[in-house]
Amino acid sequence: MKALIIEDERLSAKKLQALLEKEHPQIDLVGSVHSVQEARIWLSNNPTPDLLFLDIQLNDGTGFDVLDLFEDPPPTIFTTAYDQYALKAFKFYSVDYLLKPIESPALCLALDKLRKMK
Repeated sequence: MKALIIEDERLSAKKLQALLEKEHPQIDLVGSVHSVQEARIWLSNNPTPDLLFLDIQLNDGTGFDVLDLFEDPPPTIFTTAYDQYALKAFKFYSVDYLLKPIESPALCLALDKLRKMK
């Protein structure tokens, strides 16, 4: 499964990447971008990933702005420090809503949920 991380906090992106590489080798990380603009460029030059790990608050907009780039967004695991966006997040094809700092048990549950959805 090919996944893209969209996260403006580079430390959070690296931690998520390390968790995925160590505990979920079946997830093929195809990239990590840090803004809506970088996501727009990446998505216009690459195939749509099978899964997004998406922060809600980005430096130049929101994760919802990223999802608006898709006609049919891929499954999304939101990764954020803000719980007030949870209801809006589930209006999209959201798999889960993980609050930072992301811990291994929560990530495992989210990926298991995705596997069961498919």
